[in-house]
Amino acid sequence: MKFVISSTELLSHLQAISRVISNKNTLPILDNFLFQLSDNELKITASDLETTLITTIALENATDEGSIAIPARILTETLKEFPDQPLTFDINNETFGVVITTENGKYSVVGLNGEDFPQLPVIKDDQKTSVQLTADILLSGISKTLFATADDELRPVMNGVYIELSQDNMIFVASDAHKLVRYRRTDVKADKESSFIFPKKPASLLKAILPMEENDVMVEFDDKNAFFTLSNYKLVSRLVEGNYPSYNSVIPTNNPNKLTIDRLELYNALKRVALFSNQASNLIKLELTGNQLNVSAQDIDFSISANERLNCQYEGDNMEIGFKSSFLIEILSNIASTDVLAELSDPSRAGIFFPAEKENDDEDVLMLLMPMMINV
Repeated sequence: MKFVISSTELLSHLQAISRVISNKNTLPILDNFLFQLSDNELKITASDLETTLITTIALENATDEGSIAIPARILTETLKEFPDQPLTFDINNETFGVVITTENGKYSVVGLNGEDFPQLPVIKDDQKTSVQLTADILLSGISKTLFATADDELRPVMNGVYIELSQDNMIFVASDAHKLVRYRRTDVKADKESSFIFPKKPASLLKAILPMEENDVMVEFDDKNAFFTLSNYKLVSRLVEGNYPSYNSVIPTNNPNKLTIDRLELYNALKRVALFSNQASNLIKLELTGNQLNVSAQDIDFSISANERLNCQYEGDNMEIGFKSSFLIEILSNIASTDVLAELSDPSRAGIFFPAEKENDDEDVLMLLMPMMINV
């Protein structure tokens, strides 16, 4: 089979899917891209068995059909060195020899039989759930929650984004037991209630390709796999098995103490003061009195301390509460509004953080952070 393709176009597609390939593949063929040519369309696949990413490129100049697995590393590294130019791929379907011809040169590699590449899983029709949504909504849901996922080998269900569909909304949830994010969209609805746990690696791959997507995304899943179909890409992911914890039960409902503050001011103050916190605990103390917030940290071992006073709007009792500074900074960096609203009940219970003004009436963002003990 033979085809002509632009070097930069091919490289951009390969770079988008190459992040799937693992450094520790159990099957040698997974170190290759699968090239499949038919009807002037080139389909390229990368997989690590758990996650598969497929991209399609329309070709104007192609002959014959077939499939071949081409070594990923040498192909990608070679393409990086080419200026933009047409490349001619001439592939022998029997010997799996690949000859790449440029204006000035010729490059030869040997591939593997494409038929040995692992087959895609199939979604069972009797268990299938599907929903169509805009790329922006899916991107927001993943971006707002991915940072809060855990790295817990003992509880793999916490290592992904929990996606819940109902006739009222679509909810994305992530938690590592210290922080929790719930992102709800009322403008996406499904025919029936269903849910799945989307692993972290494919979620971050999807996050990288969604900004390029202008059309809607089709999401289809059963109890084992999920398919995300975009215009030029298709991502297939094996799902995390197990039941996600009941996240609503950990969200405190009675929070009489309410703080509204400029998000960027608080974020910058935390970044400065946190440098003076104990390196092991990262403890930062928030002291609320009247309409002032005092942010402080200290490291007794090195005799260093810092505090900053910020103006805020506060309704509630005087209060001191401790948080891990890196977690609080992360939460503030993932809230988009100018002001942030915090609701607190007491120093031993989780604080809840919201954007003070919504970007979109159909979205609802809630971020929860567990407090730390303050050693008095």
